[in-house]
Amino acid sequence: MLKDFKKFILRGNVVDLAVAVVVGAAFNSVITGLVKDFITPLIQGVTGKSDGKAVQGVFHLDIINKHFTFNWGDLVSVMLSFLIIAGVVFFLVVQPINKLQARANRNKTVEEPTEKKCPECLSTIPKAAARCAFCTAKLSVAKAK
Repeated sequence: MLKDFKKFILRGNVVDLAVAVVVGAAFNSVITGLVKDFITPLIQGVTGKSDGKAVQGVFHLDIINKHFTFNWGDLVSVMLSFLIIAGVVFFLVVQPINKLQARANRNKTVEEPTEKKCPECLSTIPKAAARCAFCTAKLSVAKAK
């Protein structure tokens, strides 16, 4: 049983997941700091609000001698904060990484496939096959260059 546990722990998926969690936690603090210390003061300078809430609003409801208070302003502020953080991550992390990957991949050549689909039974067969191994249909052979 310990041998199986060691095999499970040392499998690439578990190690990759552990690394992703640690890097994600560190990345979370970087993004939170960026938004808290840079983006939020910019927004506060534009809106003129110093408490960090973009919208303040409360909805009161009385039903059968019960009083309910809904802070819809907090919900809107949290949703705006989420959109700001998502925008920061998208424009400052995802877009540059996508551009770097596109630049790295533009010189790669695409290999020709070695397999094709049989037009009769749709099985995957070698590209040079003259007859399907599954349904024995006669195929047109592509001439090798």
